[in-house]
Amino acid sequence: MGLLDLEEQLVFVALPLPHTVHSLACPHTDHGGAPQQYGSYHAHPTNIKIHIIFVPILMFVMMSMGANVPLPLPLVPSDYANLSTAVAAVYSVGYVLLSPLPGAILAPYVLAQALIGSYSVHHVDGFNRYAAAVQVVSWISQFIGHGVYEGRAPALLDNIMQALFLAPLFVWIEVLFMLGWNQELKHRLDGQIAQKRKEMDLAKKKKKAEGKEL
Repeated sequence: MGLLDLEEQLVFVALPLPHTVHSLACPHTDHGGAPQQYGSYHAHPTNIKIHIIFVPILMFVMMSMGANVPLPLPLVPSDYANLSTAVAAVYSVGYVLLSPLPGAILAPYVLAQALIGSYSVHHVDGFNRYAAAVQVVSWISQFIGHGVYEGRAPALLDNIMQALFLAPLFVWIEVLFMLGWNQELKHRLDGQIAQKRKEMDLAKKKKKAEGKEL
């Protein structure tokens, strides 16, 4: 049994999850899976770099703004008993289940975002205004990455779950790939993403041709 086969069996062994989420567990066997779908919208090197920079920033400011919504969380200090902490906990658990090693490294960062954001909302004057401004800049930067460099509409327009939940994990996995982690998986995904982009381009050309015929 190879390392990839073992990894495949360790993820989502018995959890009945939606296909879009479950496909991350076996990206090298599911040609219609979420990683391939995400990668088909994020293949240009400049667009990838833009997302590596701005997706974590965007996640932080969105988590921070969630700190303005209090929730009755048992055993959690009042400054941190809020939507941000609850969402960070769900994201952290989900990421670990989806991809154990990357998820385990990413989870503390996600929780730290919620804690720092919660503290900042309550103790830094005008923090919400700064967070809102940074969020606008982050979104604009990503749209530029897609429109100018990628030449494709953001995946947000096709899959909101992927954009808000899976994107931070995929960005982190992309960073790990750059650092040399699991290159066999990277090569498999690269091939599947290239095939996915060809299929999307052919579908686009076919739709355009049909439009001209009308």
